[in-house]
Amino acid sequence: MFQIRIHGRGGQGVVTATEMLSVAAFEEGRHAQAFPSFGSERTGAPVVAFCRIDDKEIRLREPIMEPDALIIQDPTLLHQIDVFAGLKPDGYVLLNSHHSFEDIGLGDLVKERGPKRLCTLPATELGLKHIGRPIPNVPLLAGFAALSGLIRLESVIKAINERFSGKVAEGNIAAATEAYNLVKAKMEEGTNA
Repeated sequence: MFQIRIHGRGGQGVVTATEMLSVAAFEEGRHAQAFPSFGSERTGAPVVAFCRIDDKEIRLREPIMEPDALIIQDPTLLHQIDVFAGLKPDGYVLLNSHHSFEDIGLGDLVKERGPKRLCTLPATELGLKHIGRPIPNVPLLAGFAALSGLIRLESVIKAINERFSGKVAEGNIAAATEAYNLVKAKMEEGTNA
């Protein structure tokens, strides 16, 4: 079973991201589960959501304490909560930032874990560029597909088309495609972390 934890803030599409990730996995014939963990928080409050993907039925229902991957939609959370808590030693980290891990004070993370499973992505900027709103969730979802290889871009696009229509779908597909290609290029060039 592969377990993903997404950290963000209310209004950034954290819950939508986990739902779309589970739909993309389902498109590939896998079992998937997505659920949030929040109370009565408002826009801007920290939100955590979870997604599990497996080849067999998923019976677990509790929050993910030891994720195989982290997607961090809001880098300001790095100074507010321990987003890395429980991350498996070989876990993936995708961070919404146009800065490197070193530039934002996470150089030790790269030294400890190596750069192969770490990547930064300017997802907010991609959301603004293609959708006209600073929503990082879809670019990060596609970036995660590129980083982990767990799901394909085509499955992400199918999930987008299930969730959105018209120009909103077109903008999200463009953002997802650019994010996927950007992460792939960064991984090949070794500039991902």
